[in-house]
Amino acid sequence: MTGKEIEKLLIDVRNGSKSVEEALEILKSFPYTDLGFARIDHHREIRTGYPEIVYCAGKTVDQVRDIFRVMAEKENNIVGTRATSDMYEAVKGVCPGAVFYKEARIISVRNKKPEMPETRIAVITAGTSDIPVAEEAAVTAELLGNKVVRIFDAGVAGIHRLVDKLPEIRSCRVIIVIAGMEGALASVVGGLVDKPVIAVPTSVGYGANFGGISALLAMLTSCSAGVTVVNIDNGFGAGFSASMINKMN
Repeated sequence: MTGKEIEKLLIDVRNGSKSVEEALEILKSFPYTDLGFARIDHHREIRTGYPEIVYCAGKTVDQVRDIFRVMAEKENNIVGTRATSDMYEAVKGVCPGAVFYKEARIISVRNKKPEMPETRIAVITAGTSDIPVAEEAAVTAELLGNKVVRIFDAGVAGIHRLVDKLPEIRSCRVIIVIAGMEGALASVVGGLVDKPVIAVPTSVGYGANFGGISALLAMLTSCSAGVTVVNIDNGFGAGFSASMINKMN
């Protein structure tokens, strides 16, 4: 339930269209539901504008299913990240409308349509191997109510592939740059645009990449102003932050 929905509920009580008892019944599960293994935060959307996101990795299939079931009862939109196909099959049993984005590893249940600004978010990858992280970022941003432009395999080894897309990139309000190896693409893009750039280092690369640490350090020490960095492979975090920026007045 959103802040606007609570405000409407209070108005309904004042004008007599709902009784105090009916209102209390609607609100009785606030602020969270305790499942023993998880406490589901129903106030998250009121505080932040977005419902609680389910991080599925490390949870059992049954736990993910039960979390989705309880959240769906509140008619929230639900996003589950780092999910498996087995988790999706279980969730579909309690939420028939669930959708699985296989490459992004995201399960989504959409119960209401979020407001969508006209401005767009660009998601750019250095290489094809970075696409799974890029899809996590792009799908997250889309599910939170944003238009997304995808530009894949535009790394510095063939910089003309990026230059060709600059007009489209510059038309976006926020830019997510995803790169492994030495992570140079974020600095390059940051020096070519006047928009905030969110850099995502990936674990793609050979041994000295150290599982993404080389890209992370390169992005953190970028000489381009306006580049901020999220954690290694954290496409979700980039998509969420980009959505918040894109929806600011």
